[in-house]
Amino acid sequence: MPRAVTLVRSNALSDVAEYAYAATAPPEARLIFLAGACPLTADGTVTPVGDYAGQAALVVDNLRTALGEAGAGLRDLISTRVLVASSRQEDLGAAWEVYRDAMGDHDVPSTLMGVTVLGYTDQLVEIEAVAAVLD
Repeated sequence: MPRAVTLVRSNALSDVAEYAYAATAPPEARLIFLAGACPLTADGTVTPVGDYAGQAALVVDNLRTALGEAGAGLRDLISTRVLVASSRQEDLGAAWEVYRDAMGDHDVPSTLMGVTVLGYTDQLVEIEAVAAVLD
């Protein structure tokens, strides 16, 4: 099945970044705008408390579920923003590693941000995303 997302790389920019610098989708693509995926279980519990990597893993699972409901998957992502409630680069890195491992070679343009607080009590990680698919 053909993909709508084309990742754009630049030889003029640093190759240190673990993502493409841009992505495109053709005019006929259907865009999917996802709410921020949170580390919530089905009963609304934030888990695991205090664990950046653990919450990132649950966030990715919840992101997969939301994408699936919309007829898409991780390889259809065109842009993401990974939000981590911390000012420590180590904490941001812990969440990022889980996210990057889940994305594999689909290194979609992404922003990793440390924020002061997220919406739910004990929440440490959230991922915002946009996907594009060809119907």
